Parts: sequence; C-alpha cells; structure tokens
Amino acid sequence: MALMNSPQTYGWVTVILHWVVAAGIIGLFALGYWMVGLTYYDPWYKTGPDVHRSVGILLFITMLVRVAWRLLTPSPAAVSRHRRWEVLAAHLAHGLLYLLVFVAMISGYLISTADGTAIHVFGWFKVPSLTGRIQGMEDIAGVVHYWSTWTLIVLAALHALAGLKHHFVDRDPTLTRMLGRS
Repeated sequence: MALMNSPQTYGWVTVILHWVVAAGIIGLFALGYWMVGLTYYDPWYKTGPDVHRSVGILLFITMLVRVAWRLLTPSPAAVSRHRRWEVLAAHLAHGLLYLLVFVAMISGYLISTADGTAIHVFGWFKVPSLTGRIQGMEDIAGVVHYWSTWTLIVLAALHALAGLKHHFVDRDPTLTRMLGRS
C-alpha cells in the first residue's frame, strides 16, 4: 500500500488516520456516556473527565493533521458504479462528519475552560483557556456538545452501515479501499 492516496485507493496514512479517529470518537462517546452516571464518590468521577478531555485534545490534533493530509492528497474518485445520489450523499455525510467532530471538540473545550482554567493533557502539556471566565458558557456549550456528539455517533453509524452495504450488497470496493486493500 502506498503512502499517499491514488485515484483508485487510499494510502496507508489516510487509512490509519481514518481508523484512529473512528476509534477515538467511539471511545470518547462511550466514555462520555458512562461518565454522566458516575457519582461523586466514584473513583472515576474526576479521572474519567480528565481522560476524556486529554483524549479529546489529542483527537483534535489528529483531526487537524487529517484535514491537512486530505488537502495534500485528495481522496480517490468514487467507484464508477456509484449512482450520482450516492456520491452526493457520501460527500454530504463526510462534510457533516468533519463539521460535527470539530463542533463536538470545540464545545467540549468550551465546557472545560469556561471557568478560565487550562486543560491538562495527561500531564504532558496544558491547553489554556482562550475565553477566560464566561458566566453560563459551560451550559450553552454543554447543550451543543450533547447534541453534536449524539448526531455525530448516529451519522457515523449510518456511514459504517453504508460501507457494509457497499461491501455485502453492492459488492464494490468502497469498504476494502478504507481497509487498505483495493
């Protein structure tokens, strides 16, 4: 497999970035869903959010790399058998996925830094608050974060189902291209 994308298939950097981001999003969603049920006396009450924020910041950096990489090496052309509406739906879904990932990450950042404190990323570095203290920002950002993450996970599930449909029903190489095979 080549480093960069070709007109027919994805390169290994794109494949790795895709699956790392997918695993990160699913993991963060699962952790966030689990965290809301923790009680004050649970040992993960503070640790869970710290891990969630740290992984979220690392995933944000990964997404910036992914966007830069996508600009450097365009995606392969659509499979020739795809209908026009499928190609348009795929472009729309990918655009929405990228948008929702960034909305979820930025709103999560705003929740965490609404009191003016920095986010400590696994003790490696700090991401400072860019807004300072803004009364009520965590509430608004919390609503945005909640709905953007639920919408993201539903759209990601539809994205995965579409890949499976292409593989098992249409029997085209859409899914295998993102698995590193053509």
